[in-house]
Amino acid sequence: MSESLKSRMERWVLNLWPCYRGSGGRISYVRHDYTRVRVRIPLTWRTRNYVGSIYGGSMYGAIDPIYMMMLIRILGPDYTVLDKAADVRFKKMGKTTLWADFHLTEDELQTIRDTLQTQEKLDREYMVELKDADGVVHTQINKVIHIRKRKRNGAPAPG
Repeated sequence: MSESLKSRMERWVLNLWPCYRGSGGRISYVRHDYTRVRVRIPLTWRTRNYVGSIYGGSMYGAIDPIYMMMLIRILGPDYTVLDKAADVRFKKMGKTTLWADFHLTEDELQTIRDTLQTQEKLDREYMVELKDADGVVHTQINKVIHIRKRKRNGAPAPG
């Protein structure tokens, strides 16, 4: 599970990107092939809400672009990848640093490629859990990602 120099540099750039930086979350790890990413959301003055726990917007903002970014990097320019929907379930207040792990298997990636050989587009669902250091789930977020194969001229396929 090693980071390459390229993935480490991309992690640094993403953490400086203003809209991601504003979430208060930090990408702490990007695997060299982009199949694994780890995000941490610390409880700080920037992420603390009125009742002293991590603000829900910070939790969502920190995980929002990750699966889309991973799929864009892995699938490459022949595919259009967009966030389509999300469902957030708050289970427990986050009073300490929370962690989210993102993982894409080779089977999942092959299923996407194979499906888009016969279909113009597809939606994939991914569950993300924000956990504390003890592994207790504080928030579950179900992300729906829209993927389509691009036409040869670079424009998205109709549909």
